[in-house]
Order: sequence, then structure tokens, then C-alpha cells
Amino acid sequence: MNAALGGLLGLMFLLLLAVLFVGLIVWVIVTLTTRRGPGEVAPPSSKSSALAILEERYAKGEIDRDDYLQRKGDLGG
Repeated sequence: MNAALGGLLGLMFLLLLAVLFVGLIVWVIVTLTTRRGPGEVAPPSSKSSALAILEERYAKGEIDRDDYLQRKGDLGG
């Protein structure tokens, strides 16, 4: 009876170690892929993406120069 209980506890311990190891691997991958190092550029803000959309609309001819300049001034660009 004691041998069976010891085997079960050993199996549970190995399972716990496997779960912890997988969790550690996931944590390392997430940390390495999301952390920005020195000199890295931050993702574009909504303000700069709005300006990019505005420039694209102007380039396509969807808005005229006056509208473009007014909206660009509103965005602070």
C-alpha cells in the first residue's frame, strides 16, 4: 500500500514539475517578445496613425488641400 502511495505522489510531483517548466517557458517567451529594449521605437499612437490615415486620404484625392491642412492642424501635426 505504501509503495502505491509513494508512486502516486512521485507521479504528481513530476506532473507539477512539468507544469512549472512549461509555465516558465511561456513566461520567458512572453517577456522576451513584449519588452522593449533601449532605443526601440514605441508602437505608433492613435494620433500618429490618424495623421497617417489623413495623409493617405489626401494622397488618394479624397480630401482637398484646405481640408488636409485644417485637419492636420487639428491633430497637432
